[in-house]
Amino acid sequence: MSFFAFGIGIGTQSSTGDWLEVYYNTPVINPSEQLVKAVGDLIGYEAGSDCAIEICQEQLAELATALKAAGEQAQVDVLDVLMGTEQPMVVTILATDSAPASTPEAYLKLTMLSQRLVQPHNIDLTGQFALLPNVAWTNEGAISLEDLPKRQLMARAQGRVLDVFSVDKFPKMTNYVVPTGIRIGDASRVRLGAHVGNGTTVMHEGFINFNAGTLGVGMVEGRISAGVVVGNGTDIGGGASTMGTLSGGNNVIISLGENCLLGANAGTGIPLGDRCTIEAGLYVTAGSKVAVLDDQNQVVSKVKASELAGQSDLLFRRNSMTGAIEVKTNRSAIELNEVLHKHN
Repeated sequence: MSFFAFGIGIGTQSSTGDWLEVYYNTPVINPSEQLVKAVGDLIGYEAGSDCAIEICQEQLAELATALKAAGEQAQVDVLDVLMGTEQPMVVTILATDSAPASTPEAYLKLTMLSQRLVQPHNIDLTGQFALLPNVAWTNEGAISLEDLPKRQLMARAQGRVLDVFSVDKFPKMTNYVVPTGIRIGDASRVRLGAHVGNGTTVMHEGFINFNAGTLGVGMVEGRISAGVVVGNGTDIGGGASTMGTLSGGNNVIISLGENCLLGANAGTGIPLGDRCTIEAGLYVTAGSKVAVLDDQNQVVSKVKASELAGQSDLLFRRNSMTGAIEVKTNRSAIELNEVLHKHN
């Protein structure tokens, strides 16, 4: 039997026992049947189901022995570190890539995205918002909003301040995953569930949402919204934005192909193919009227931008005299990106 994912997690619960967040150090995609059986026999796993089963300290030694016999040394190493902890722990097994049914399951899937085990839109996150509690993220970890006032008072009574960094459903990615080959200027602007490709630089004002991100080398100085996928060699200029599924894109998946350039303060609400450029300050939406130019800069037709969706080698610009949006063949994107990436 095949399985979709497996993870041993350690996390935080509220004072009422509800999961707030879960950290998976070494999640596994397509785990072997031997791995699942070794753990499942000890935690009462029902074969073929998706589950998140809380485990106690007394089970760790038995689990470690079973996993070592199954040849799963990476998971044994995780359990060795967890020996003696008082934090709640969970074993999550996903037999299929179906919609998550619990907070630990949702966190496993978000972690898999940031670990680059799966790419955006290749994993089912249906209904995850209802499973992710709104949490106060603090210098003492995740705290439920119901518990926060008491924790703040306790901190003051001890002569210190409880620092609340954010109140959100999503934590910052780097507290859970730091992918190889990346640079991030401000880690708070990249959420868990972001897919940050090898060679990507996220500058201080750059932002990457969940189930979105880059597939390779890139410079992100603007916003990659939820659901937006950016190809290798593509750059998002300062203040630029992409229209995601949560900001008006609806069910249209906005993507940028390889070697594209989204200029400073520009934006797109349509998918772009490879080697496309949108000049600085120009936001192209699906309903934008666009004049198509020939090699002589003569207008040959006028279309909605949505009719150009997914096409390659396009340069979108605004006519400085008339204000009209124009598009013509783009022949400079590759050279531009090579210069931008030279010192990534």
